[in-house]
Amino acid sequence: MTKYIKACIFGLVIGIIGLVLSVVPLSNSFEEDVGLGLLFQLRGVRSPPSDVVVVSIDHDSAEHFNLPVNPDKWPRSLHARLTEKLVQAGASVIVFDVHFLEARSPADDQLFETALSRAGNVVLADALVAREVPMSLLAEAQAQSNTIVKISKPFAPFKEAAAGTGPFVLPRIPFKVNQYWTFQQGAGDAPTFPILALQFFAARVYAPFIQLVEQVRPDVSGRLPQDFTSALQTLGLMELMRTIRGVFEGDPLLAEDMLNAVEPAGPRPADAKNLQTLKALIKMYGGLHSRYINFFGPPRTIPTIPFYQALELGAQNERAPQIDLKDKAVFVGLSEIYLAERKDSFYTVFSQANGVFIGGVEIAATAFANMLEDSSVVPISLQAQMLLLLFWGLLMGMICRMVPTVLAAGSVFVLSLLYLGVAAYQFQYDFTWSPLVIPLLLQTPLAFGSAVLWNYFETDKERKNMREAFGYYLPNEVVDSLAQDLGNLKGGPQLVYGTCLFTDAANYTTLSEKLNPQELSEFLGKYFEALFTPVRHHGGLIVDLKGDSILAIWKAPQDEPGLRKQACLAALDIAKSVDRFNLSVAPYSLPTRIGLHAGEFTIGTVGAVDHYEYRPAGDVVNTASRVEGFNKSLGTTIAVTNDVIRELDGFLTKDLGQFRLKGKANALGIHELVSRLDESDEAQRQASALFSEAMGAFREQSWNGARELFTQCADVLEKDGPSDFYIKLCDQYLEHPPQEAWDAVVILEKK
Repeated sequence: MTKYIKACIFGLVIGIIGLVLSVVPLSNSFEEDVGLGLLFQLRGVRSPPSDVVVVSIDHDSAEHFNLPVNPDKWPRSLHARLTEKLVQAGASVIVFDVHFLEARSPADDQLFETALSRAGNVVLADALVAREVPMSLLAEAQAQSNTIVKISKPFAPFKEAAAGTGPFVLPRIPFKVNQYWTFQQGAGDAPTFPILALQFFAARVYAPFIQLVEQVRPDVSGRLPQDFTSALQTLGLMELMRTIRGVFEGDPLLAEDMLNAVEPAGPRPADAKNLQTLKALIKMYGGLHSRYINFFGPPRTIPTIPFYQALELGAQNERAPQIDLKDKAVFVGLSEIYLAERKDSFYTVFSQANGVFIGGVEIAATAFANMLEDSSVVPISLQAQMLLLLFWGLLMGMICRMVPTVLAAGSVFVLSLLYLGVAAYQFQYDFTWSPLVIPLLLQTPLAFGSAVLWNYFETDKERKNMREAFGYYLPNEVVDSLAQDLGNLKGGPQLVYGTCLFTDAANYTTLSEKLNPQELSEFLGKYFEALFTPVRHHGGLIVDLKGDSILAIWKAPQDEPGLRKQACLAALDIAKSVDRFNLSVAPYSLPTRIGLHAGEFTIGTVGAVDHYEYRPAGDVVNTASRVEGFNKSLGTTIAVTNDVIRELDGFLTKDLGQFRLKGKANALGIHELVSRLDESDEAQRQASALFSEAMGAFREQSWNGARELFTQCADVLEKDGPSDFYIKLCDQYLEHPPQEAWDAVVILEKK
């Protein structure tokens, strides 16, 4: 089975797991609480439409009137005055989210009843007690609940005087409010009061609405009242809406046909605002019983007027609110920055950690505004969700299985951000809710974690097979050394002090293009013999071989200058051996650079039976590689760090200065290892002395003096890479001096 087929099967499994999880009720609950909440937080506050205003019964108003905050205890004369003020201000519909269940003061009750009758556009809230109330669209689609709901209507005179009454049930803490009902299930499909308000608000488009129904369904002619005002008088608002709802429920395609007909032709309002209202009315009657609320933001996002200020509408004083209520829907109820334990406060996506929740009247106003502007949150269809989860699982599974782990992690992260960005964009601009929890928090981690484990076991199996196949080709000295120390090394890695020698050959790529594979293999065999012999002669151990590079180590339980000296002698002999090799294979050659660093690192054994292998690990190994690469920048052959050369004598070296190599945080003191002291010639010794003097001038920022000395050093040797490097650096500093806090550290950006 190919890797591609395995990756496809793995991805399909991840996709199927996502599909299975999507039907688990708990995952859907997390999707609402976490996924939907995150989309709201990413979107932030959204401007509400100008058609809705809240009049708040709040603490400030209660103090102003010297009354309790509970509106049930307020004199109904205040509500009567407010109704009159709102009617005078031109409010299109007035909604009281206040329960007027029993008689109070006869005089006050009469005032309020009269105000309701004169207004003719007031909707009152029913009190409703419910048991086993389903809140999930999923539950609505899959289960029929025997919900028992008891509705308590307002005081009879108020009920008769009002344009209509309706319930509006929301779950209390700890449940998060995400949805609302348009027509209350379990209560005879009674329209809720935001829906009643919308129908009254849309009275001006009732005639085009009825004409449109009869245009697309001629057989309905005569079943619906033609005039809204007369229908209110004969049927009442609630019964009228139930009748219309019954027509739409009996013909599921009616709403779609009406929306199609209203665009190109047919009875329609003359202006865009009325067209929007007509469409809202069609979608209200033809839509689901429950919808997801598209909150505008935290409490008071919808324009809010305190109750006591609303009573001063039209007054010529500073406290009078400067707001136009003409043709607007006004919702009256408890609305302030409530703490969770206060009455009529609810837990929403914009609830704050300090317990600040949102009032029910503002949620009702939000539901009204959502329907009016057709901005309710709409989950993607079940079919689209299934395809999305299957595709996402397949994509994540294939990437995690086929791409290297680090690259897979980066790819998964970027794709997840892209998915989140697209979901947030759709949510913000067309109110579409795509799932986040299952694809991003379940499928993606599952795919990555499982793929890492799978890759690990496969890689481990392949590594063992390779060790078994090629183990007999490793040097015998390694096996002997491991066999001697097997009792101490089997327990795990050891912390040792040692010197790492790293080599790399120039021109290898060019050479590999000129020789055929067989010739290249023979050539490399001779080349590695030239490297291995000096290392073994000086007691080193070759622990890694990659391409044209080798890694050799000299180790001991603690720092031993003798071992560091052996590593330096090996480096000098390697340089000589490579020179002899290059002469023997002319015109081909592999000039070799060597880097040495010393310090603590770990080394352990792997393998079994007759084969064990050392694997060093630690910063020393990486630094030795960087020091080898340092040679390219300064034109040297052997570079060693201070940690290697310190306290050693018998060698001719050049102190090249302090360097911060690419990828290293700390500076390193680096020297060029020139030769054994007893093998050096006069020119080398003179150049070394001049270079040391030049470095002193360089550190004192005497650029001209240092440049002159470096030039003399180069002249003595005819060509000297370090001197040429510092001559260019001095020229650079002459033109652009370093900052005052210069520490003489040279930063190399190249490896």
